[in-house]
Amino acid sequence: MDKLIEALTLFRKYGNPKHPTWCEHDVLHVDIDSSAVSILDKRKLSELGFTPNSEGGFLSFYFGSC
Repeated sequence: MDKLIEALTLFRKYGNPKHPTWCEHDVLHVDIDSSAVSILDKRKLSELGFTPNSEGGFLSFYFGSC
């Protein structure tokens, strides 16, 4: 859970959407514009299990159990 909390704290720097997450097919999606996230934060998010999504947000297969 610590990694998830750390990742969400990083995401919080880049916005506070009303509905920031959703799951589908064992993937957790985070609605934060990946183009706005710094390279350093992207590296840290990658270590925490999140990768940029081609649609602009981030996704995690590690935390995406539904």
